[in-house]
Amino acid sequence: MLSRFQPHIHRRTKIAAIGAALLITAGAAGSAVASGDLEAADGKQREAAALTGSAKLYRSLGDDITFTFDAHLAAKDTADPLKATGTFRFSHYLNGEGAWAEATVDCLVTGGKVAVVSGVITDSDLEGAKGKRVGITVHDLGGKDRLGYSWASTGSPVETADLPKCVGSAPFEKVKAGTGDYKVLPWNPKF
Repeated sequence: MLSRFQPHIHRRTKIAAIGAALLITAGAAGSAVASGDLEAADGKQREAAALTGSAKLYRSLGDDITFTFDAHLAAKDTADPLKATGTFRFSHYLNGEGAWAEATVDCLVTGGKVAVVSGVITDSDLEGAKGKRVGITVHDLGGKDRLGYSWASTGSPVETADLPKCVGSAPFEKVKAGTGDYKVLPWNPKF
């Protein structure tokens, strides 16, 4: 954990994380453009990107942590991930105490099997959470998925200040086996 007395390290870490995310997104966009495949298996035009599914995270102490996604980017909006729609919900409980929140999607970018989604919390029983933007990163590994969230370094979505759209953390958490699965539909932008 970073100390309050090491702000220069925290700032460097943020800059490095944002730079890495931009490089990954640029690489994913380049390979997606090369593939140019916007046709679904049934011959119809598929949506540009999506993140769906629900699962619980693994915690050795037995925390009950669930993330559920229904985020979509329409084919007509393929060049603008800020036009993504949908919701996501998350909850964290341990020994009967905890909180839940639901957010409205304001950005979705996917590349390969990785998705970054952000949204503004519209409903929650966590005091001070409403109106806060949060971001989540999911790595779809076919039932062994991983997940990361923007408040990983602050401890709470309430303490996240001025988070830009489509920013999450590395997917460091593991999904608990047998509790669900996430599906990432790769983004195929047309530029």
